[in-house]
Amino acid sequence: MGRVYLARSDRGRTVAVKVVQAELARQPDFRRRFAKEINAARRVGDAWTAAVLDADTEAATPWVATGYVAGPSLQEVVDGLYGPLPQFSVTALASGLVRALEAIHGAGLVHRDLKPSNILITIDGPRVIDFGIAHALHTAAGGGLTRTGAVIGSPGFMSPEQVRGETVTPASDVFCLGAVLAYAATGRMPFGTSADGIHALLFRVAEKEPDLTGLDGSLREPVAACLHKTPAERPSAPALLTAFGDGSALDGTWLPAEVLAQLDRHAVRFLDSEEPDARVGHQPTQLDGAGAPLAGPGTPPASAGTSGPSPYGDATPHATPHALTATAPGPSPHAGQRTPHHQVPGPADGPAPGRGPTRPVQPLRSLAGVLIALLGVLSAVTVAKVIVDLRTYSRLSGLQKPGWQLLLDSGRLDGHRLATDVTTVLTVVTVLPVIALTAAVLAILVVRRLTGWQERRLAR
Repeated sequence: MGRVYLARSDRGRTVAVKVVQAELARQPDFRRRFAKEINAARRVGDAWTAAVLDADTEAATPWVATGYVAGPSLQEVVDGLYGPLPQFSVTALASGLVRALEAIHGAGLVHRDLKPSNILITIDGPRVIDFGIAHALHTAAGGGLTRTGAVIGSPGFMSPEQVRGETVTPASDVFCLGAVLAYAATGRMPFGTSADGIHALLFRVAEKEPDLTGLDGSLREPVAACLHKTPAERPSAPALLTAFGDGSALDGTWLPAEVLAQLDRHAVRFLDSEEPDARVGHQPTQLDGAGAPLAGPGTPPASAGTSGPSPYGDATPHATPHALTATAPGPSPHAGQRTPHHQVPGPADGPAPGRGPTRPVQPLRSLAGVLIALLGVLSAVTVAKVIVDLRTYSRLSGLQKPGWQLLLDSGRLDGHRLATDVTTVLTVVTVLPVIALTAAVLAILVVRRLTGWQERRLAR
């Protein structure tokens, strides 16, 4: 399909970003099917799958971001880390995979490419990835084969109806489930490998009975039923849950101790390499099968116009996903991938924890300054008026003049006294509100300052 990148949203969530290769992006049929399948995949929960978090199917280079599962694939566990799993582990694995298929089929999807490399192993159970993508590839190719004869899917884990190019239903995923469980229990694919040719392998899938040697006990009968050639004869999901259990065994002890230890090391390795370098355009490091960096530089990120090996074939994206910027490398969700780090769009960020909205303190401070200045002017006027009044009354009490002059001066001073009384009333009416408003503003400023100090103390 394209290349897979380890990425992180703006708020720090780690995701896997799958970028569609340019050849597919130029096909309108693929784009339409890809958009439809991604919209359906959004409805699948994340209990047993890597849920779809975001996607841009209309971008020049379409991409989809799913939850990152920090664990090895079933193929890595069986082929390298441990070997065939014990019966209790395979039974628990089966119940988890049946739950995943129930969720996928309930959203109206058929996985079409259920295989060990698309099953990731965690302490809490298996997680299925890449559901909803194979159908878009199948439609773009015009059937089960590409123009060059390459099969869409994994031949050793395909159903007979896929091989024949017939209509694919949820029963096809049940057949693939049987092949996966046989592989997990025995370490071998039930129809052999493609060592003697891919067409011989496809013939055995469509016409021959599976080799279930080494599969004994309570697993053999339900696995054999899943591998029935006729889709209608295969068991339903409820019947498989009756045979394998409801998933209650997936309690953190369903894996051998050696695999659990490897999961711990995988998590530690992931944390250690999560933020090695934040420089834009930093050269990524090639990862080994367990997600650890190898010595030596890797290839430049896709935004530099280069390409690298991909588990999906030759993938050469000519642009990174919308709003992606290359930064430091990290462990890949898929083995053998050259995986640079990217930043992807994340959920809308709200205010940081412990912070509220910004308060309009500056306007209050300005208003307080104006009111204090006005209060000072009015106070000066009042003081001057009081001084004038005192002098006036002093002159009235000390007059030593003839009667007619006293009468004239008394009339003149009575007019001045009336003007003084009016001025006094106006001054009181003006000054008192200013004093009250100034006191209120100062009180608000004090409360705001104390509140801000308390918030800063709590934040620390």
